[in-house]
Amino acid sequence: MKNLKINCFFCFLLLVFWAGIGNAQMFNRTPTPNDTLHSTRVLPNGDVVFQVYAPNAKNVTLGGDIVPWGTSLESKKAENGVWSITVPNVTAGTYRYHFVIDGVKVYDPKAPDAYKISALIDVLPNGGDDFFALREDVPHGAVSAIQYYSTTTKTIRNMQVWTPPGYNAKNNKLPVFYLIHGGGDSELAWPGVGRAGLIMDNLFAEGKCKEMIVVMPDGGMDVNLFVKDFVNDIIPYIESNYNVFKDAEHRALAGLSMGGLEVLEAFMAHPDMFAYINVMSSGWFADNKEMFENGDRRLAEIAPTLNKTVKYLIFTQGGPEDIAYNNGKEMLKVFDKNGIKYDFSEMPGGHSWLVWRNDLKNFAQKIFK
Repeated sequence: MKNLKINCFFCFLLLVFWAGIGNAQMFNRTPTPNDTLHSTRVLPNGDVVFQVYAPNAKNVTLGGDIVPWGTSLESKKAENGVWSITVPNVTAGTYRYHFVIDGVKVYDPKAPDAYKISALIDVLPNGGDDFFALREDVPHGAVSAIQYYSTTTKTIRNMQVWTPPGYNAKNNKLPVFYLIHGGGDSELAWPGVGRAGLIMDNLFAEGKCKEMIVVMPDGGMDVNLFVKDFVNDIIPYIESNYNVFKDAEHRALAGLSMGGLEVLEAFMAHPDMFAYINVMSSGWFADNKEMFENGDRRLAEIAPTLNKTVKYLIFTQGGPEDIAYNNGKEMLKVFDKNGIKYDFSEMPGGHSWLVWRNDLKNFAQKIFK
């Protein structure tokens, strides 16, 4: 019996020994440069270096709005399989980027903050402060993901809603600001790369904007269909589920690019629904005669209502380099013809989030006052 116990114990030790060897072999892999790779580096001079480990790739490029429009960037492959791409002189802000590896669009596998197939990077040369970045010393509101049933599309649809700090502890009615993204994006664009929640947090903390709710719907559909969904489903949902005012005086509307076309369609179809409007980097297509003729006819009909209901209408552009600049300027001639009162502003930056974040910052300080 004693010998049996010894043999069993010896077998147990052998099992432990061989299991240890097996585990050691299992975890004993060869280290690669990817283990310690920092995929993005912001240099003091404002250049941003992107790196990805792709030893077997034949070609690697960079995409996203951090790449200057129409620019081809050089990519270099090191002997260790790490590819490097440098974007020069990046203006401070938040940008989306992705890698294209042998023709396949992939997000940065080392990024802590992925946005669908793109990742986000905050570029702050020399560690400078950025109004659009997260500030730890201010109260923060909440950005909520909302699903609603659309009677227009007969589907479940999504939107994001920013509520100000302390909203759930209060019982006061608030105005509503509806903010629409551009073509190819979703309801995640404004709270993500657009930094809408952080912009509103920082404005509110500095006393530069009124307390309000910001609704960021998914505008990714046909313009006319979206406007129907917006008026018939989104606005009623918000007014039924949040403690908000339900009149034009307490509604604001803004959108960029394709979202700007949705804004135009919405307030021209319903000229008595919104008191504050910002059309960002958008306009009727200059070569679309029908669009201009229909717009001219409709503005003639609604001009008195618009000028009475709308307290602040502004068209903003990213300078002559904005791909929508000429469309917008030609369209405004029709607004002038019909006596529509509006403001206009532009800033360098083109058709980019650099411009649209500033548009939001400026517009949010003007509304509901």
